[in-house]
Amino acid sequence: MSAALFIVIVLGAFALMEPITAATHRWVMHGIGEWFHRSHHRPGLRPRWERNDWFPVFFGSIVLLGLWLGFNNDDLATLVPVGIGVTLYGATYALVHDGYIHGRLGPIGSKRVAVLDYLADSHRIHHLYNAAPYGMLVPIVPAELRERARCTDRDPFAPTGADALTV
Repeated sequence: MSAALFIVIVLGAFALMEPITAATHRWVMHGIGEWFHRSHHRPGLRPRWERNDWFPVFFGSIVLLGLWLGFNNDDLATLVPVGIGVTLYGATYALVHDGYIHGRLGPIGSKRVAVLDYLADSHRIHHLYNAAPYGMLVPIVPAELRERARCTDRDPFAPTGADALTV
């Protein structure tokens, strides 16, 4: 495989992960896997590990299997650049979502970045209404939800109840 084709496959896999992630978030995490994902939508103090964190462990295991197959079977060698693209997407997602938006990866810095603030606001809307947007890096927020969110000052990330007393 040429280097150019390798790079095209990596970039293509990265790009395809956004709609795949949005669909998985919508129909798995807010569907059959809601019991695991619910821990992420509870406001308040976040533990270092929440049930929702099992999703990337599971998905990462699938990617590792694909990489192993790609490295060990010439007929499946395309799985290597696919796995690299998926891994790059996962790392980007973790830095944006867990790091910048939720502050779970330690201090990323106090500097604000406009495009990341837009993503954070879109994710805030998702947490406010437990609805769209389900994507992360290219969130599609229905206009009526964005307008509705603009009229509320409720912070879905702020501690509530007993958690608010311990902050």
